[in-house]
Formats: sequence, structure tokens, C-alpha cells
Amino acid sequence: MSRACAIFVTGTFLVCYGNTYRAQSPRLTGYLQTVPLSSQQTELTDSAVTHFNRLRISSEPVFGSIRVEAAYEHVLTLRQRDIPLGLGVGIVPSGGEWLDLQWTINENEHIRWQHRFDRLHIGWTPTDNVEITGGRQAVSWGTTLVLTPSDPFSPFSPSDPFREFRAGIDAVRTRIYPGEFSEIDVVVRATQSPFGEELTALGRGLTTWRNWELSTWGGSLYGDAAGAVGAAGSLGAWAIRGEAVIRNLREDLVFRGTLGVDRQFQLRGKDLFLVVEYQRDGLGVAGPDEYVSLLQSATFYRGEHQVLGRDETVVQASYQLNPLWNLAGLWLWNLNDRSALISPSLAYSAGANTSISAGVFFGIGSSDITPTRPLPSEYGLAGTTGYVSLSWFF
Repeated sequence: MSRACAIFVTGTFLVCYGNTYRAQSPRLTGYLQTVPLSSQQTELTDSAVTHFNRLRISSEPVFGSIRVEAAYEHVLTLRQRDIPLGLGVGIVPSGGEWLDLQWTINENEHIRWQHRFDRLHIGWTPTDNVEITGGRQAVSWGTTLVLTPSDPFSPFSPSDPFREFRAGIDAVRTRIYPGEFSEIDVVVRATQSPFGEELTALGRGLTTWRNWELSTWGGSLYGDAAGAVGAAGSLGAWAIRGEAVIRNLREDLVFRGTLGVDRQFQLRGKDLFLVVEYQRDGLGVAGPDEYVSLLQSATFYRGEHQVLGRDETVVQASYQLNPLWNLAGLWLWNLNDRSALISPSLAYSAGANTSISAGVFFGIGSSDITPTRPLPSEYGLAGTTGYVSLSWFF
């Protein structure tokens, strides 16, 4: 799409929602993020400096029983050379969405400028207990906090520190609320990929029992029969979360599951929040010899893999140094090839709507590339990447 057309789309969005704002005063919000990164040389890429920028404008006006949600984004990446953005890890393909709502304004060796509608859907609430939505929208079914194999709709990458909003999917969704703490959710989603057109139709039930939230879903996931269960509650001061999926993939039953614990401690009068999770993933692989086939698989192209290993664990911790400063850390460990991704970070609250963070990612593991092992480990080729991120909500 041309640059003039991009400006026209942006102007139309602002004018339409600006007029709606004056008429009915819905909330018009924005988000600006700028992230300079510096990546060291690895066996696959040269060292480089990259500058990633995102501008997002969103609104959710309501007209009686009709609700509209739209979120429009510009993403501008300035790069020293044409290499994968920043970390080079955690960049999992996703998409295959039916609606063509993403366009490229300019792309060359040093610039990539794209814009898209990340949300664009309409909802109808015929009664207080029923809502029907259609279009590009966010759907989240995960129970655990980081590794979420039972979330079949564009789960977050655990190694992406810059994603503030879940990616939208094109779907028709019906939610029914039979009780105050219960929900029935049905999602129908058509996708297209290099492997053809596929249909997902899943129904989920969620309720609470005592201090536990229980959920289950089932149906057709990309044409495969699948079902899942999830539970979240507490044992003493510890929160316990778990989820598991059984899927009939190519006539084989595949199991995916995560078990995690989290807790908030008091350390020297400050809050320390700790998360530990372990995932056993039948879609993952047991070692470097299988990485190439996994990266060419349909499940990878659909964005179903948050990580590549069959057995992975993650530890996240954050410590409030004072009301303005927060220290955090991430350790993502592939138990099969023994590689790990480690990231300490520091965040500062510069105001009610502004935050600044800085951190470094570095990988540990085998980095010796051979003709038979172009990817010797999941995280060994990650190199070292430092970043500073400024986020402003308005």
C-alpha cells in the first residue's frame, strides 16, 4: 500500500473516531513505544543496531447493544542491515488470518514500515448474558502465566519483552454467562497457510469451585480433534496453575502440558514475585537433529510453538526496589539441548502513563554450526542483545 494511502487510512480512523468521541464520549486511547537495540555478532548474523517503533490508536465505542473495537498500528523498524529484529529468538510465525488488514508502506535494507488493524470487530449483546462478536479480536484461553499450550490462539512468546497487546485473530465468537462465575465460549476461526485452508471450531467452559478456577475445551483445532483441561487455585500461600491438551495429530495422540507455581514474597519489606513453570510438549522436539523439520512444520507456521524443546522450564522474578524502580529477570531453559536464554532487566516508572526499561538478553548453549546441524541448540545462537524501551500510553 502506498504512503499516501496509509496516511489516508490513519486520517480516516482519527476523523471517524474523533467525531464519535464528541458525540458519545467513548474512550480514545493511544500507545507509543520506541526501542533501540544493539545485537552482537553471532555465527549467523553480524552485529547491528536496530530501532523499533510502534504507534497504536484504539477505541471501543458502544451504540446500545452494539459494540465496536478497533486498534490501528504503525510499526517502523530502522536497521543497520537486513537481519532478524534484535534478539533473533522468540520470533515465531503467526497469522494466516482471513482478513487482509496488514500492509507494507516501505521496505528496504534499512527500513521496514508497516501498518495494520490489530483489532477490528463488531459485537452484539442481545441479552445481558450473551455476547456475539465477529472480526479481528483477541482471544485468550491460557491458564498458566508464561508457557500456555492450551491457548490455541496466538499465545505470547516468552522471550518477547516488547509485546504489550495480544495479537488479534479473525474469528466469530459467542460468549454465554450462565452464572456470575461461569462462562461458555465458542470460537470459530478460518485460517490459510502454505499448507492450505483450515478451520478451527472450539467450545470452552469455565467455572469456579471453592478457590479454584476450572476450565475445559474441545472440538476441532486446525481440523484435528483436540481437548484440554485447565485449573488454577492455591495451596497455602502458593498459587498452582496447570493445563493439558490431548490432540489427534496425523492419527497420533499428542500431549502438551504445563504445570506452574507462583507466589508473592516480602523481602526486606518489598514485593518479590516469583513464577516457575515446566512444560512437556509433544509438539516440541528432543534435540538439534530435529529442529530443521520442526521449523518447516505446519504447527510452527501456524504459530503454535512458544518454544521449540520437548521439555522446557521458565523462571521469572520481579522485585520492587521502590515504588518507581523494579528489577526483573527471565531464565528460559531447554532441558533437552541444555541451552538457555537469560535476561535481567530494570524498569522505571517515569509517570502515570510512562515507563522506561532496559535489559539484556544472552543465550547459553552450543553454537557450533555443522552441515547436519544448522541449529545446534535453541538458544546458543541468540548472542547478546541490549535494549532500552520507552512506552507512553495516552
